[in-house]
Amino acid sequence: MSAPHRPRLNIDILRGAISGTEWRRVDVVDETGSTNADLIARAAAGEDIAGAVLLAEHQSAGRGRHGRAWSAPPRSQISMSVGVDTHGVPPAAWGWLPLLTGLAVAHTVGETYGVDAGVKWPNDVLVGAGKLAGILAEVSAPVIVVGLGLNVSLTADELPDPKAVSLSMLGYEADRTVLACSLLQELSSRLRDWRATGGADAALAADYRSVSATIGTRVRAILPNDTEIVGVATDIDDAGRLLIDTDGTTVTVSAGDITHLRPAD
Repeated sequence: MSAPHRPRLNIDILRGAISGTEWRRVDVVDETGSTNADLIARAAAGEDIAGAVLLAEHQSAGRGRHGRAWSAPPRSQISMSVGVDTHGVPPAAWGWLPLLTGLAVAHTVGETYGVDAGVKWPNDVLVGAGKLAGILAEVSAPVIVVGLGLNVSLTADELPDPKAVSLSMLGYEADRTVLACSLLQELSSRLRDWRATGGADAALAADYRSVSATIGTRVRAILPNDTEIVGVATDIDDAGRLLIDTDGTTVTVSAGDITHLRPAD
């Protein structure tokens, strides 16, 4: 079998696409360990990374929540991190950032390719049971770095996780440059609304609920001390936390509270 055609990202098109958006600067590197780690290091060195976008053709040490490793062949994903300015938004609303990023991904692939994607709280984008994208938000105050890994052209034998899926596996041949441009524009729009309202307004919350793969399902939330919360996920609160009904009692969990969220059945 011949290798998939995987052209490089077009930096000129990407830079042209951010005009009028939240983003001030776009860079593409051939290879790095982690785009999130790179942006955080730039902030630590004194750079203002608010509005910065960093994409990597190959991310050799990508990270998920709790340090879980993730890697894929060069140019088979959109591996991207952005610096989000949090000025004017209370810390209680910061938990919405990975959620609205997932919403932006689901909306973009739906609008562009007709993919019926859902968002699994707090940080995955799913198509059916397959993971299409993962998100990792890390605080580098006053900026939050949000990382995104979206599977574009991975084949079944290249998947780092057998539960994952890619756009090409779903039958869509995506241009990564065009897709990244659309994602940046959609994410910018969502962030502007989030910043303008100081968090999630009713419209954002309703949009999120409409594509949630978690709300209404029976879940098992596994905490760092290996205790479990089992019940029906009923909603998301104003801080982006998940509400779980456990036999008539509502328990609220934040993304930082849990190690895993899985179907209970």
